[in-house]
Amino acid sequence: MTTALSSPSSSWPLPSPSPNPNFSTSMVHNPPPPSSASLLHDDGEEHRSVSDLSDMSSSVYGDLDDDQRQQSTPHDDLSDAAPIISSVTEAPDPNPSSPSPAPSLLHLSFNQDFGCFAVGTDRGFRIYNCDPFREIFRREFGEGGGGIAAVQMLFRCNILAVVGGGCEPQYPLNKVMIWDDHQGRCIGELSFRSEVKSVRLRRDKIVVVLLQKIFVYNFSDLKLLHQIETIANPKGLCEVSHLSTSMVLVCPGLQKGQVRVEHYASKRTKFITAHDSRIACFALTHDGMLLATASSKGTLVRIFNTLDGSLLQEVRRGADRAEIYSLAFSSTAQWLALSSDKGTVHVFSLKVDSVSVGIERTRSAPEPTLSTPPAISSLSFIRGVLPKYFSSEWSVAQFRLQEGYQYIVAFGHEKDTIVILGMDGSFYRCQFNPVVGGEMIQLEHQNFLKPDEPF
Repeated sequence: MTTALSSPSSSWPLPSPSPNPNFSTSMVHNPPPPSSASLLHDDGEEHRSVSDLSDMSSSVYGDLDDDQRQQSTPHDDLSDAAPIISSVTEAPDPNPSSPSPAPSLLHLSFNQDFGCFAVGTDRGFRIYNCDPFREIFRREFGEGGGGIAAVQMLFRCNILAVVGGGCEPQYPLNKVMIWDDHQGRCIGELSFRSEVKSVRLRRDKIVVVLLQKIFVYNFSDLKLLHQIETIANPKGLCEVSHLSTSMVLVCPGLQKGQVRVEHYASKRTKFITAHDSRIACFALTHDGMLLATASSKGTLVRIFNTLDGSLLQEVRRGADRAEIYSLAFSSTAQWLALSSDKGTVHVFSLKVDSVSVGIERTRSAPEPTLSTPPAISSLSFIRGVLPKYFSSEWSVAQFRLQEGYQYIVAFGHEKDTIVILGMDGSFYRCQFNPVVGGEMIQLEHQNFLKPDEPF
């Protein structure tokens, strides 16, 4: 049974952050050795701020047009529609007649509006635009290093969070480096005593995920605001809302199958027992009102109201076990996309949207109506006789991929389109029919890791 429990002991109010007096800068290729001075918190975790971001607010939050890459001064507008800045300046190929071999892929992630995606490789990182598909810029580091295991964009501006990884990491695995591509260098870092599993960015916050802890920092000055303990979280599962009005954070709880929801505006903590098995994947709407979860079984996906923890809908991927790689809501929360190791991307129709959930927060609202009917098994008329499997809500549309590869999905900016990224370097853009459903139509296929063409 799915239950929702209130936190027995809330961690609010937030602790008063302590300023860090030790500020310096860190260049990309030759970072200085760590300072002996550091901040040690009660849990023994070490956090070090190497650059005072508050003095760089204009450059930290800059969105530049492509034709202003080298000469323009960044500004404070974080418009989601603004293009990302700068192409990279790289050393010339000593042997230009032969193409460079394709790098090894370590990381894939979409930005907050799904308009771009970031790639971490054993040589550095790259940023791509989804529609139209094109490489925006890349940073490839020198020999003896270069591995990037995590790259997180801040919408489309020049600030990235990167973490080293691979056989020859560019940075230590226990550090989050704040990269300003306008300056072409790191302008800050956060250091820990254990390996960083993932990072999430908002315009005002940095969220760092370790194996069993999560830390929330102010973006402007890297001051620690909040720390959360979790069950072992090797995948670094964590999601945050992106609307500026309020912050919602979702992470694993302290028990198997449990998720924790932090509503920072109302200072409320909610624990939701989402599954019997461990949590494998989850997704959050931009406003933080709806949460989709999948367990290690990979058969069912459940959609919850994050305000009260109530179960709103349950959809079925299939009957056999599968590893769910990614979940994604459409911008209107009308659709939910899923990818798994079975090689099929599914799109489900949702009964509720985050707007109706927000209205219910202040007053009772009638049961939301379906804009598109869910895909129900044809045997649903005997749901009281046969197992629940036969009356489950199935996906409306599907797209078949090569089984065994890891793919992540997002909804495209064009209506009824899906963007799929593969760890084999594949980029797909597909379209589904919201009325008829069935197999999606492939609109585009690219390989973003193909060897560079000779000059």
